[in-house]
Amino acid sequence: MKIGFILFNDITFLDFIGFYDVIYRLNLFEQTKGTTWDICGLTEEVTDELGLTIKVNKIKPDLSEYDMVFIPGGIGTRKLRYDQEFIEWLRSAEPCKYKVSVCTGSLLWGAAGFLKDKAATTHPGAYDLLEPYCKEVIQSRIVRDGNIITAGGVATSIDLGLYLIKLFGGEDGVVQVKKQIDYPYEAEGIVEVN
Repeated sequence: MKIGFILFNDITFLDFIGFYDVIYRLNLFEQTKGTTWDICGLTEEVTDELGLTIKVNKIKPDLSEYDMVFIPGGIGTRKLRYDQEFIEWLRSAEPCKYKVSVCTGSLLWGAAGFLKDKAATTHPGAYDLLEPYCKEVIQSRIVRDGNIITAGGVATSIDLGLYLIKLFGGEDGVVQVKKQIDYPYEAEGIVEVN
């Protein structure tokens, strides 16, 4: 499996890191060994809402080459919804098997047109912003509608990562990863539409 992580200015890095720290562990399991990923963006570096800067390793790659594309949230999503270059780039993810987001990353999937017939979620403070983009906003922590998997606010990124570990690595995989990251919590608020 090949994963593309989408980063942008004014990201909330915990949205990304919480998910990343869990999902890279797919390489622990026989069925997902060999999983690779790229940290993608439109510029060489991205800076979060607080001034932390990191480098990306792929600038504007064709997203159709990935099996999964993940979009985190952050205040930057509010402007990027209207950035034609960025949205056109996201549209290249059309053939990707899994389109995944946490927090307001779902606004960007929506702006790219991928949520129009789907149920989705986002940060509870942004449900109203998501409404125009999707068939239904479900006020829950994780919503899967077909190949679109969206999650709620910032800390949900860990639960989302564990949800995908379970999807690809099974319940035993989740137990193993939770032990490694000392995560004693059970995910709640998971809605599977299709």
